[in-house]
Amino acid sequence: MRRLIPFCFLASISGYVLSQGCSDAGFCTMGAMKPDQNYSKRIAIKLRSVEFNFYRGTSTLTPIIYASTVDFTLGINDYSSFQVKVPYMWIDGNLGKNAGVGDISLSYTRLLKATEKWNLSGTLGAKVPTNDSNEKVNSELTGGMDSPLHMYYQTSLGSYDAVAGVSAISRNWLFATGIQIALTENNNQFAWSGFPNYPDQEYLRKYNRGPELQRGIDVMLRVERNWRFTNFNFSLGALPIWRITKDEAINPDTGNREKLPGTTGMALSILGSFGYHFDVNNSVKIIQGIKITDRDFNPDGLTRNEVLSISYVYKF
Repeated sequence: MRRLIPFCFLASISGYVLSQGCSDAGFCTMGAMKPDQNYSKRIAIKLRSVEFNFYRGTSTLTPIIYASTVDFTLGINDYSSFQVKVPYMWIDGNLGKNAGVGDISLSYTRLLKATEKWNLSGTLGAKVPTNDSNEKVNSELTGGMDSPLHMYYQTSLGSYDAVAGVSAISRNWLFATGIQIALTENNNQFAWSGFPNYPDQEYLRKYNRGPELQRGIDVMLRVERNWRFTNFNFSLGALPIWRITKDEAINPDTGNREKLPGTTGMALSILGSFGYHFDVNNSVKIIQGIKITDRDFNPDGLTRNEVLSISYVYKF
C-alpha cells in the first residue's frame, strides 16, 4: 500500500493542477541550480542518476507545450559531475503544430566546499541548438504558403547559450543563482502577414515579433525550503528570473536591427514540489508553481502561464 501512495497522489492532481515553472530557457534546472537537491558531502564516482521527465505548459496565448526529457548525471570523481539533458518537444496551438528534439543542455558541476551543515557547488554549462528556430507551417490559415511559426511553436531557441551558477545547500534549504547569456541570434522569421486567413487579426498581433532574435542576459535566484522524511519530501520556494539587458532583433517595420523595449524585467514564480522515494534507487517527484509577474514583451516564446512537471528518477 505504501508504494501506491505516490501514484494515487499523481493521478489525483495531474488532471487539474498546472502552474508556472522555470519560464526561462531551462538553465534553472542545470547542475547546481536544479530544484529539490539532496544534501550530501560528495558525489559518487559513477553514474549517479537518470531522470525521465514529462512537462506540460500552457503559454500566454493558445499554444500548449509538451516535453519529454532524459536527464543523465554522471559522476566524474568524488567532487565533480557532468549532466546532459535531451528533450523531445511537441507544440499544438491555433497557428499549427510542431515537434522535434529540443535544445541539448550540457553542464559540469563541482563541489567547491563542504561543511557539516552546508555544501557550496558551482556549475558551468551550455545550451546547444538543434535547429535555427524557423520551422514553418503550410495550412489554410497561411493561404497555402510556407509560413514561419512563432517562437512559442519552435522546438529550439536557435542560439548557443553560455550558463554559469552556484548553489548553497543544507538539509532544509537551497539557495542558488545563475546567469545565462545568448551568444548568437536565431533565424526565426515569424510575421503576421504569414497568416492572412487567420480569422482574428487583432488577436494574431498579440504574438510578439522578433525576427533574428538575440535574447538578453537572464539572471535567476532560487530560494527553496525543503521538508524531508523517511520516504517522502516536499518543498516550497520562489524563483525570480531577471532579464537584465534588452533583447535585440530586426524591426519588421524599418528593417533595422534594434534593442526591443519592454523585454527587460522580472518573471517571478512561486514553486512547490513533492517527492516519494520507493527505496535508495527509485523515486518520483512533481514540481508545480504559480506565476506572479512577467515581462511586458516576450518575442522569445518562453513565457508560461501554467506548468506541471512529473519525473521518475533512478539512482545508481
